[in-house]
Amino acid sequence: MLPKSGANGTDITEFILLGLAETPELWPVVFVLFLFAYLVTVGGNLSVLAAILVEPKLHNPMYFFLGNLSVLDVGCITVTVPSMLGRLLSHKHIVPYRACLIQLFFFHLLVGVDCFLLTAMAYDRFLAICRPLTYSTCMSPMVQRLLVVVSWACAFTNALTHTVAISTLNFCGPNVINRFYCDLPQLFQLSCSSTQLNELLLFAVGFIMAGTPMALTVTSYAHVAAAVLRIRSVEGRKKAFSTCGSHLTVVAVFYGSGIFNYMRLGSTKLSDKDKAVGIFNTVISPMLNPIIYSLRNPDVQGALWRVLTGRRSLA
Repeated sequence: MLPKSGANGTDITEFILLGLAETPELWPVVFVLFLFAYLVTVGGNLSVLAAILVEPKLHNPMYFFLGNLSVLDVGCITVTVPSMLGRLLSHKHIVPYRACLIQLFFFHLLVGVDCFLLTAMAYDRFLAICRPLTYSTCMSPMVQRLLVVVSWACAFTNALTHTVAISTLNFCGPNVINRFYCDLPQLFQLSCSSTQLNELLLFAVGFIMAGTPMALTVTSYAHVAAAVLRIRSVEGRKKAFSTCGSHLTVVAVFYGSGIFNYMRLGSTKLSDKDKAVGIFNTVISPMLNPIIYSLRNPDVQGALWRVLTGRRSLA
């Protein structure tokens, strides 16, 4: 079928996603590994969500945000991995132009909400440790819901902006994407029109939508660290840091991989390192989050055990 020109001058009607392995002999191995990772991620995050819902001890703001984060992690991996598994089974690596843009939109929507929720969690720790007397008022159920709604609204605006902007580009040459999902850097490279404005938009919106939350997160934890260091009791310091350590680890992984992925738009060729970062963003990070949050948290561990064994909490 010959490509047809669209309303925006686009000649390409479909993209070819090379995936992670171009050798057909490796496709079954990749399929098994990613199916396992997907099942572990969905199972782990839904288990954490179930534990938060059924355990009265976990009915507080920190775990309210963690429950939302678990839902987002399931969404993030579902946007990318199942479609890749389907292509491996069918041996067809073709993705329609519209499907590519839809995947791009939902991926940036969910990652954007993730970014803002991590900031809300940092703000929650700041209030709990630095403003304990006003914590229940400042982090009321209404405030929690408002923070989640604002996170979704900001992320929706960001995702829609990039999707509309990328739809104005012309794609009339190569249509091969050296990844297993559609994302901005790869589409920029394939465009036969100038992407300068799109790249400037990505940096400008990224500075506002990612830079501001990151600055607020760092500021919150700077105040938290100062407050914890003023605690004389070693046991008190240890307890305070343990509640923040898991979140700091997730924040470092999230922003570290994101910065590497989107701050290298000037590269003339995307390497296998970029593929690895893509796997980290979409698969490894959502899979690790339940482990990180439950590893040093006896309340979550106990709740998870009761969920898995069917026992009820005594609280």
